[in-house]
Amino acid sequence: MDKVKILIIEDEEAIADLLAYGLNKEGFLTTISHTGADGLRAIEHFQPDMLLLDWMLPDVSGLDICKKVTETRNIPIIMLTAKSDITDKIVGLEFGADDYITKPFDLREVIARIRTILRRMTHPHKPAEEPANEPIRFKNIEITESERLVRKNNEIVDLTPKEFELLMTLYRHRGKIFTRTELLDFVWGYEYVGDTRTVDIHIQRLRKKLEAGDVIVTVFGVGYKFDKQVD
Repeated sequence: MDKVKILIIEDEEAIADLLAYGLNKEGFLTTISHTGADGLRAIEHFQPDMLLLDWMLPDVSGLDICKKVTETRNIPIIMLTAKSDITDKIVGLEFGADDYITKPFDLREVIARIRTILRRMTHPHKPAEEPANEPIRFKNIEITESERLVRKNNEIVDLTPKEFELLMTLYRHRGKIFTRTELLDFVWGYEYVGDTRTVDIHIQRLRKKLEAGDVIVTVFGVGYKFDKQVD
């Protein structure tokens, strides 16, 4: 079996070397980049299965790299940062990160988080669905799922990857009431440990972008649902 390849983009050599040493001992194949530019080149040549990405790099923000990668590739990303505020954590998730680890960290925790994400990718908790060939239409919204395109009044709506996945999760299960924890599990693909306000923020942004407050409904004291009566 081929080894899982992990690209470490981290400018602090001691941290990068520690991660590479520990991950190599666990059977992963790693390579290190110390700048964002080198990291982007390494993505092309190394073709990693996962990124460990530092938030603060000398030449570019890790968030910018995260956004660029998630726009074109389906690579899970774990952000590494000294920032511990919940707002920073939510920002990282909104930019497409799959997880977020605050420095200083225990190497065993990093390995456990990596294995959790890989396990979810290999054995997803819900059956995969083929993208619909026919556009989905409701109100003034049209979704071309196979192209991950959303239009409102024939104008493209710019959704983040997580916003799109959240929208499709709610739409596919029209009428079902999801708790915030369930949505985190469905959309982020692992058992998220932290503040569920990230779901509220994504819901608010979806409603605003789609003008769909009457479609994506709050169920007081429980969570959210997509109104199955919508046309």
